Amino acid sequence: MTEPVDKADPGSRPSGIKERFLRHKKIYIPLLFLPLLGLLGLLALRGRHGGSEKGCCSTDSNVILNDTFFYGQSEPVYPSPPMTGTGAWASSYEKAKRFVNQLTLQEKVSLASGIQSSTGASGTLNGCSGNIAPISRMNFSGLCLTDAGQGVRGTDFVSGFPSGIHVGASWNKLLTRRRAESMGREFRVKGANIALGPVVGPLGRVVRGGRNWEGFAVDPYLCGVLAAETVKGIQSQGVVTSTKHFIGNEQESYRNPTADDVQSVSSNIDDKTMHELYLWPFQDAVHAGTGNIMCSYNRVNNSYGCANSKTQNGLLKAELGFQGAITSDWGALHAGVASALAGMDMVMPNSELWGDELAKAVRNGSIPETRLDDMALRIIASWYQMGQDEDFPEPGYGIAADLTKPHRIVDARNISSRDVLLRGAIEGHVLLKNTNNALPLKKPKMLSIFGYSARSPDQWNYQSNGGIAPWTFGGESAYMGRDTAAGFAGVVDNNFYTQIAPNGTLFSGGGSGAATGSFASAPYDALMQRAYDDSTAIMWDFHSPEPDVASPSNACLVIVNAYASEGFDRPGIRDDYTDGLIRHVADRCNNTIVIFHNAGIRLVDQWVDHPNVTALLFAHLPGDASGRALVSLLYGDSNPSGKLPYTVAKNESDYEHLLGPDVPKGDFQKFPQSDFAKEGVYIDYRHFDAKNITPRYEFGFGLSYTTFNYSNLVIERNQSQDPDEYPSGPILEGGHRDLWDVIANVSATIANTGDVDGAEVAQLYVGIPGAPARQLRGFEKLELGVSESATAGFGLTRRDLSVWDVVAQKWSLQKGEYQVYVGPSSRQLPLRGVLSI
Repeated sequence: MTEPVDKADPGSRPSGIKERFLRHKKIYIPLLFLPLLGLLGLLALRGRHGGSEKGCCSTDSNVILNDTFFYGQSEPVYPSPPMTGTGAWASSYEKAKRFVNQLTLQEKVSLASGIQSSTGASGTLNGCSGNIAPISRMNFSGLCLTDAGQGVRGTDFVSGFPSGIHVGASWNKLLTRRRAESMGREFRVKGANIALGPVVGPLGRVVRGGRNWEGFAVDPYLCGVLAAETVKGIQSQGVVTSTKHFIGNEQESYRNPTADDVQSVSSNIDDKTMHELYLWPFQDAVHAGTGNIMCSYNRVNNSYGCANSKTQNGLLKAELGFQGAITSDWGALHAGVASALAGMDMVMPNSELWGDELAKAVRNGSIPETRLDDMALRIIASWYQMGQDEDFPEPGYGIAADLTKPHRIVDARNISSRDVLLRGAIEGHVLLKNTNNALPLKKPKMLSIFGYSARSPDQWNYQSNGGIAPWTFGGESAYMGRDTAAGFAGVVDNNFYTQIAPNGTLFSGGGSGAATGSFASAPYDALMQRAYDDSTAIMWDFHSPEPDVASPSNACLVIVNAYASEGFDRPGIRDDYTDGLIRHVADRCNNTIVIFHNAGIRLVDQWVDHPNVTALLFAHLPGDASGRALVSLLYGDSNPSGKLPYTVAKNESDYEHLLGPDVPKGDFQKFPQSDFAKEGVYIDYRHFDAKNITPRYEFGFGLSYTTFNYSNLVIERNQSQDPDEYPSGPILEGGHRDLWDVIANVSATIANTGDVDGAEVAQLYVGIPGAPARQLRGFEKLELGVSESATAGFGLTRRDLSVWDVVAQKWSLQKGEYQVYVGPSSRQLPLRGVLSI
């Protein structure tokens, strides 16, 4: 049996670029013609960022022109498993059944189909990214779905929270939960029923991936733990999380079909790699109770993500016991009947393939009405599960359709979030170099500031300049949204895009995940205030690539960035302009401190060993409190405690084929292929370990102003557990119940041996037989005063210690010896022991 294709459906072979473009033309067309503002002197650097991806063209007569070539490559799994109401969903399930039983066919269809008139900021109903229509006679007021993972986007009187990569760099579970609770409150006050986040796909396979910054970490364990905390935090406020993008959405290039009939890239993922890497964080989110999953643009094993029965029916609904609804990414529906049968439950923002066509397909028997009932059931059950049937604001209540016109002011900010915003911004900074105690600063007599990322962007308002405001999609600093707009329009040209945002600092990356807070503190703003307090003389130049450097400067700050956005993959992971600026300042200032606002991995080997570069800080994407957080760290009011959630190489070539996205080539000019089996589970630090490549800065690395000592490793088997090789418990949310049984406990003592208070992230790695040499399987962040010590404890579950058995189709807990490592990073592991099973 193969995946069904609706032959009468124009979307079954998705050449629908025209439909998608027209749907979003209110965004695309005006943005493409925005004035290209910014620093005109930097425009020339675009040509030095690298050329187009290789292998785009071929005249081979064997070019595949029809997708029938790929039929059967993705295992068919039918029918779509119905919701069961297990565990915490039992009450909501029963309520939803009674609700759905009273609906007409058309009302059920309306729950699954977005409203045609609403497409986010260009809609007429409200400013939500998408809407589900109300059913007044049932006291159902409809649903507002809106972006995104860094807080409510594209509206006023909200906060801009630290981005996913910043949260990942904090390695702080409690702070992640507090951030999520604060975001959830703001979504609720604004009338957002479904928050379109968190992001766990992309995981970060492609180093230059344009949306890696929206996720937490390249490691599935770290990503999964923080995703679970985010789901719990947001949903504790009665807002559904839409965990995304399911699955294999690892590059932006060719994520959608192009105008010249090139189809979306196919992520070809083998069964073992799927489970041990890419499905892992989604499993954590499902286990945490996420009420919604967003299916992705890309194809998976040559079947579109939102029409893939193996991933949706087989993995998500059957294996993981997912109880919520699957929603399409915006415009990701390419086949009407096929997507419904494959398990998708809701289309966004709307589609001519569903709505009335969905009703026709049910009436003519192409889709069983029980499948439509299950769609409606899952959607309404999540509404009940979050308590949205009682005392929840009207959908989109505080999200105006047009902010430039008079509208109702709904201030969603809460004073209780201020500490979360600042602490979150502080803890996501990672100190990578600090020689001669360059930091913290101690009331310098003169401080010089250089770099385009030190100041605020020139514009931070709704001004559209003839189109959608760049502020809406995080484009203020990056040529006023030019690159993001081009990416949304499907431009795939490495020579077009820039690596930096030259017109001001980065609070987030670009695209639908951008942060659009109502207040922003840039580094320069906060530094000026501190200089005033300390009577420090300040010199600055934000424009010149070869600035004058005042000789009396006690320290020189070079504040620069590495930009990324939805819609395109980064052209590179270093740029000549920025590297030249840093070297120029370092040649003239013997205490040069480099700060990068980086939306992903950034190479530093062009200058990091320069004797005058005394400190390096990766500031990532801090959100509203960026400047205040940076100053707190630079002056020692706070102690750096962040750790890298990825690996920084010495050279681009160290990442090998994982550096950039896959492109159409050879026989696959029309159907680009991305072979995940080529590396399997060996991405990021697993890749570096397996290939014995020495990185510049390893995964989990980060410095502090104090020092820590590790001792007293204890490894204990849980004697109450004598597990069989395979789990046998019932399927609940997240899979077999006994996957979450704790098999062993590990502990270690961490002591602060320095002279200032600080926080340390103790990391547990396990060497599983037949698997990568070391995999993260635990972490704890400990706040320690001077001379204070504490115990870090780690519980190892059955899943943590298992490998995926492709024959048994279950997690296998092997007998044997498991190597156990504890330390401050993936390559600094002073404590070592063995767990025997």
